[in-house]
Amino acid sequence: MEDVTRKFTALDSKTEIKEILSSVYDSLLVKGYNPINQLVGYIISEDPTYITNYNNARALICRVDRDELLQELLVSYLEK
Repeated sequence: MEDVTRKFTALDSKTEIKEILSSVYDSLLVKGYNPINQLVGYIISEDPTYITNYNNARALICRVDRDELLQELLVSYLEK
């Protein structure tokens, strides 16, 4: 076993969060789900099974901290 500290890189780019959210939205749409309902279910429960595995969408959405996701959604909504 190595005695090396691993580095974790959190998402710090608003653009990256937006790209992930858009990709997950598109994947849900392609699979026939209502993306808004599924994303709300995920945000409320933090249960990744609300998100399809198609196009690696579930793994992508899990890379975004739920608090950061809510913050970006609110900022985006309120800035319009």
